[in-house]
Amino acid sequence: MQRREELHELLPCAGLTFVEDVRPGSLFPPEAGWRIARGIAAPDDPAGEALDAEWWRRLAGADGEFLVAVLGHRIGGNDSRWTRVRYAGGGVPGLTGLPGFVALSLDGQVLLAQVPGTDGPRVTALDRLPERLEEAATAAGSETETDRAEVWAAVPGRPAWPSHWAKGIGSSPAAPDELLIRLLDVEVSFLYGCDRPAVLDAAVAHPDPRVRSGPADTFRPKLTPGQWVRLVRAEPSPSRRVLWAEHACARGVELPGDLYDDLLAGPSRAQAAELPGLPAHHLPSLAADADPRIRATVCARWEDLAAPLRERLLADTDDTVRTAALLAHHTSVPMPGAVFAALPAPRRALEQCRLSPALEAELVRDGDAKARRALAANPELSAHSVAILAEDPYDDIRSAVALRPDLNEEQRAAVRYDVDPTTLSHTLPWVEALHGDTDAMRRLAESSHPLIRRSVARARHLPPDVVERLARDEDRTVRLFLAESCDDAPAEMLLEVWRWWDGSFTHPDRPRGHPNFPRTGLLRYADAPAGRMRRLALGGV
Repeated sequence: MQRREELHELLPCAGLTFVEDVRPGSLFPPEAGWRIARGIAAPDDPAGEALDAEWWRRLAGADGEFLVAVLGHRIGGNDSRWTRVRYAGGGVPGLTGLPGFVALSLDGQVLLAQVPGTDGPRVTALDRLPERLEEAATAAGSETETDRAEVWAAVPGRPAWPSHWAKGIGSSPAAPDELLIRLLDVEVSFLYGCDRPAVLDAAVAHPDPRVRSGPADTFRPKLTPGQWVRLVRAEPSPSRRVLWAEHACARGVELPGDLYDDLLAGPSRAQAAELPGLPAHHLPSLAADADPRIRATVCARWEDLAAPLRERLLADTDDTVRTAALLAHHTSVPMPGAVFAALPAPRRALEQCRLSPALEAELVRDGDAKARRALAANPELSAHSVAILAEDPYDDIRSAVALRPDLNEEQRAAVRYDVDPTTLSHTLPWVEALHGDTDAMRRLAESSHPLIRRSVARARHLPPDVVERLARDEDRTVRLFLAESCDDAPAEMLLEVWRWWDGSFTHPDRPRGHPNFPRTGLLRYADAPAGRMRRLALGGV
């Protein structure tokens, strides 16, 4: 904050009026300006004629406003923000007397800069900046690691972040695939929102494991099943191979049988045994594996195991395996009270097992709050017990009941649940499993419970009538989730969300990076009271 106040005090001395601090968003960031200035500037003229009044008029335009970043005066703790200023003079502002600065026109076409150099100040005066940016990115693709390190080491202030300008190039529709493929050698953050097949194909085949992991670590890239398989096969780390296989399965990719064979034959066999798509013919050998962790894992596939294998696991010599088998067995066979009492840790039984009627009634009626809390989400609980817990004196127990998938909406609306609208919420697994069911999405989109509607909004695709309903939802988090996750979100709602949200850690490109976000008609926001809306005019027509 002190640095910001010092900068605001410095600006009038240079003949400038402070307008606002501007977060980079989709703007060309100051870091990129520092880099271009360091790479192509020439030593300053002793008389200072390189940055003459004509250049400053071109920078400031008719309104006299432009963006500036000053060395040593960081906004928000870093050098990645611009300060928008107004210059009313007709000559040269006093910025040239500062230790270093980068200035950018509001239309992003003109850049002026002065940075320290070994032989004195170095100045830059450039027009056609988007073209310069593409040239700089192309040159970066041919740099050696040593060259690149020297350039970034010379950038003023804290270590520069290439992700800012790389993301700008990577999200540009005008950038050709060849340029983005070259950019993979520099920075991979732009892959988060990338859906170009050629670029993703190059990423999964890249020799650098950090680049290969880029598309696998994010949700948005649309890797094809073939790309997922190539990614898994090419990964040298056994543990990461299983991790990528797990990600692929979570996205509905059917891995080939020989790939499962390879994963199970490797040193991460225990992790590979947990893959949900593992073919059933592997289960007998895994159930007899010497590693008790693997035998316990097989119990999660209880319905796929033959009766002799089940009996063997229930009589296993390892306590952990026997417990896992016992819990799996009692998802269909009621668990008597004696078995429940003998469990070393009863929580999992309370959450997932079918209990005998007497045991269930006792726990619902006389169990402590911790036990009732675990029972509230148990899918095997009887309707009678669910009705009792729906009237529990504890708010969190009733709230857990209200999210059960076996309730109809009339029953759900009758539960007195408590929801803090500001609390972080996650997609309900049972709703996510129904994302491909259009009838279920229509029904759940009308739910009285906001957490269910939020979970519906997380679907990548939804029927038009469901999108229309959620886009008008009274809970603005529903609208936010629709903007972040649904590719069918409408432009008008995306613009509304942009007024109060400009991206999260998990969805940094949304809403403005959404394919349906308005790309035309944005100049009308040039005089908007809110700075974030004026920013739209910088990149719109």
